[in-house]
Amino acid sequence: MGWIGLDLGTQSVRGVLADAKGQVLSRAVRPLTSHRDGVRHEQDPREWLTAVDAVLAEIGTRDVDGIAICSTSGTFLLTDSSGRPVTPALMYDDARAAARREQIVNADPDRWATSMQPTWALPKILDLDLTGRRVAHSADFVAAHLVGHPVATDTSHALKTGYDLVAESWPAAAFGKLGLPLDAFPDVVRPGAELGRTSDGIPVYAGMTDGCAAQIAAGALAPGAWNSVLGTTLVLKGVSADLITDPTGAVYSHRHPDGGWLPGGASSSGAGVLTELLPGADLDALDHAAYPVDAVVYPLTTTGERFPFVAPQAERFTLGSTPDEVYTYSAILQGVAFVERLAFEHLERLGAEPVRSVSLTGGATRGAYWNQLRADVLGVPVELPAVPDPAYGMAILAASGGTDLAGTARRMVRVDRVLEPRGERLDDLYGEFVAELDRRGYRG
Repeated sequence: MGWIGLDLGTQSVRGVLADAKGQVLSRAVRPLTSHRDGVRHEQDPREWLTAVDAVLAEIGTRDVDGIAICSTSGTFLLTDSSGRPVTPALMYDDARAAARREQIVNADPDRWATSMQPTWALPKILDLDLTGRRVAHSADFVAAHLVGHPVATDTSHALKTGYDLVAESWPAAAFGKLGLPLDAFPDVVRPGAELGRTSDGIPVYAGMTDGCAAQIAAGALAPGAWNSVLGTTLVLKGVSADLITDPTGAVYSHRHPDGGWLPGGASSSGAGVLTELLPGADLDALDHAAYPVDAVVYPLTTTGERFPFVAPQAERFTLGSTPDEVYTYSAILQGVAFVERLAFEHLERLGAEPVRSVSLTGGATRGAYWNQLRADVLGVPVELPAVPDPAYGMAILAASGGTDLAGTARRMVRVDRVLEPRGERLDDLYGEFVAELDRRGYRG
């Protein structure tokens, strides 16, 4: 008995097979390639299918009781009526249609004035010909491949395509004003609903976006517990009983599968800048050599910021000098930790539960110095789950079958280590960093 979780990331497809006690029985990974051209960012969706098939073949599907899939939030493509791709995949951070945001907001200001972001899926969809075509999110497209027919999407992946999570429907009146045909959009189900079965009879369950998947893997499913996913970019997720609204549009909420809400946000800052500023560097060696420095890099991976503030004009900058690789590495780490701290401060100002602990997931958790730095800058304990992998979160969701996700996570998630803050919050440098953001007009 076991469940498979698949994670369609920016750089790879990852798969995990876990049993009812949370033990990882098998795992596999295959690389993906991206194509960037200025603000445009695309992938070939057929590459996802090749990678997924290879991952499942390596993991093995014998005696598997279910599969669930997560993918990057807002990544989509268009297919024909039979599910074949007719466009590339337009990625979560593709900003080609940023100018369309105003048109979307004007169609329904009450709905979108404080929520719609320029890189969300809906602005890009508005520029595409939907005649005879269907919108498919990454996870939907792969699920359809596994079960052999087009499938519904889930509330989590549908959010950035304009789905109304309160009414649990596509906004027909607003779509009508925008000239968007409702029949081009998929049916929507709750995470954990069965979408169909593979040729071997394995149920495929509706998943969630990668940030939510990492939150499940961390077991951060109760108010006051937060998950911070640090990979190419930084994603924060928490829990609230009531829907949190943000007049700046930086924070958005997914529905908690057990009830309530999962507030958070996805930054354009993150670890991805390491490969740009330190190409070919030995990051493990740099992490061992890192130390607090009097410089900070605002670690944007692309032009424009989405969270903890919305600033399409934002650009990477450095405060202080970075004379060598270790200094540069340390300054980048401090920049990410500062963005993370600023994000939690913003969430608390909006009424989110105060941060009591933060579970760290994502590829950057390999850096021991970085993990401790984040605990120090945040000033709260950070937990390192034994399996900090969004794919593992999807294995947990599949195991829950859409029922009592929090209880299933309690049975399957184990914490490997807890790091206590040491009081070294770098307050003066943090203050200079925030002041520079304000001087540049990024925070409004």
